Amino acid sequence: MPKLYVANKNYSSWSMRPWVLMKQAGIDFEEVTVRFGESPFSEGSEFKKTMGALSPTALVPLLVDGDIKVWDSLSIVEYLAETFPDRKLWPEAAGQRAHARSICAEMHGGFRSLRGACAMNIEADLSVQGAIIWRDNAGVRADVQRIVGMWSELLAANAASHPDGMLFGRFSAADAYYAPVVMRFARYALPVPEAIGAYMQRVQALPGVKAWIDGALQEKDFVVMDEPYRLSRD
Repeated sequence: MPKLYVANKNYSSWSMRPWVLMKQAGIDFEEVTVRFGESPFSEGSEFKKTMGALSPTALVPLLVDGDIKVWDSLSIVEYLAETFPDRKLWPEAAGQRAHARSICAEMHGGFRSLRGACAMNIEADLSVQGAIIWRDNAGVRADVQRIVGMWSELLAANAASHPDGMLFGRFSAADAYYAPVVMRFARYALPVPEAIGAYMQRVQALPGVKAWIDGALQEKDFVVMDEPYRLSRD
């Protein structure tokens, strides 16, 4: 059984992507949680020592399948798609597969304003902070506009192909890859059209996503590095 190394569910958006994909697709795996702790990326931290012994990047997520190690989230998705072709993690049509891979790669390397200003924090109500960010941060508004446009186009184009209402009709790696964005939009209460809000509700109701959220809400860690807007959980 493959092992998937992840960090705190409340904060680790990159960990969330392959975890949700595997859970939702019914791929069995052993979860190994390596919590961030304080200053996790500093020299000598427990997190860095643990992950540095396993991965050349000393980061999560990391998939270990026998002698094979895959240490990048998008590479993990591709490895899983090759290893479990019956799970159809990418859309079946070649054009849609290319489209899905493109938007995942765009997420992988882009939307830096949104990611920088709106760190994922599942247990927190950050709607007040979100309103200020929306008012003052043009980069966040531009990122949200691009994502809303992307999702709207895909949902409209694929509405008739499958009743699940996901980006490519049925659930795929693309929905798993944008699940942390759904969490950001929801927790910061960023303004989105009604149809996008409905898609967000469908994503959060997916068993794999709900299981991740439930796990995040059970955590009691408060990682200062990931809490730019709060001094404590209270």
